[in-house]
Amino acid sequence: MDEIDRKILKLLQDNARVSLKTIAENTFLSSPAVSARIERLEKEGIITGYHASVDPVKLGYHILAYINLEVIPEDKEQFYAYAREVPHILECSCVTGGFSMLLKVAFKSTMELDMFIGQLQKFGRTSTQIVFSTHVGPRGVDVDEI
Repeated sequence: MDEIDRKILKLLQDNARVSLKTIAENTFLSSPAVSARIERLEKEGIITGYHASVDPVKLGYHILAYINLEVIPEDKEQFYAYAREVPHILECSCVTGGFSMLLKVAFKSTMELDMFIGQLQKFGRTSTQIVFSTHVGPRGVDVDEI
């Protein structure tokens, strides 16, 4: 990966809809050369997808929360299968510490969140933090540090 690849990644992380022409102008390459580099980055698994960032509140999801969940190792595969099927789970990470899972979830109400936590507790103990505000939102990885 060279400086041009890093520039392409930065541009795509800033705006996944940026045109090949714009990337080409910023990297001093031709559009076909940019396309070939992007294809290589995809094949290498460096670029894993393209996503639209949406505002959950404007879609009615006023409750954003992080849930710590303690899942015993024997139940992890069953839990992962469950988590993949629940659209309210935005992220699910296996973590270190007193809990084994960290979930980022979005719900329309605290009542819905409460019912979901009740369902989660069949897998183990939980601890929940409700988000009041987010001052630094999701962003891309710093490709300049590579």
